[in-house]
Amino acid sequence: MTLHTWWLFFAMTFVVSATPGPNMLLVMSTSARFGVRAAVATMAGCMSSLLVMMGVSAAGVGALLHAFPAVFDVLRVVGALYLAYLGVLCWRAPVQEGAPEAGIAAIEQHSRWALYRRGALVAASNPKAMLFAAAFFPQFIRPDSAPLVQFAVLLATFTVIEVSWYFVYAFSGHKLSRYLKRAAVMRTFNRVTGGVFIGFAGLMAVVRD
Repeated sequence: MTLHTWWLFFAMTFVVSATPGPNMLLVMSTSARFGVRAAVATMAGCMSSLLVMMGVSAAGVGALLHAFPAVFDVLRVVGALYLAYLGVLCWRAPVQEGAPEAGIAAIEQHSRWALYRRGALVAASNPKAMLFAAAFFPQFIRPDSAPLVQFAVLLATFTVIEVSWYFVYAFSGHKLSRYLKRAAVMRTFNRVTGGVFIGFAGLMAVVRD
């Protein structure tokens, strides 16, 4: 892999990671409710799932999903249902004046493990990550020059960029927390984030690889 190829991968990954999606929305909403430190657990969960999915894709499962659309469809529908479930939780979350923490975790226990698990499940809800890795990463790997080492470099680069954007969204969410002490604002925030999660679920339910 040449330096030019790596920079091209860096630039493309930077743009892809910056694009708002379920992971970024979850990190931002968690930070808005519980602070950046709590959001770190959610980030770790999201990143754990992504790394596992990328590794599995490198082992050829991404190609397997592409070859057997029925398997992909099952995973896609299950993921869409989970995102819709989170959206409903957000939408219906109880609020009270001066309590910005009302949200998803007002219904579920919001321990660090719960936040980690939620992040991992949201990231794992999108099987297209494996297809993305199977199609995207090989474009930057030279098969005649230690492909595993190159994949490790690309994966490390992806991780640094993705986590950096997590923190951008987390700090943005934390800035919102001062406004969420009013019950009316918190209710609107819950319904907006819940609606976006449901929207992501709808898109995932109809998307095709």
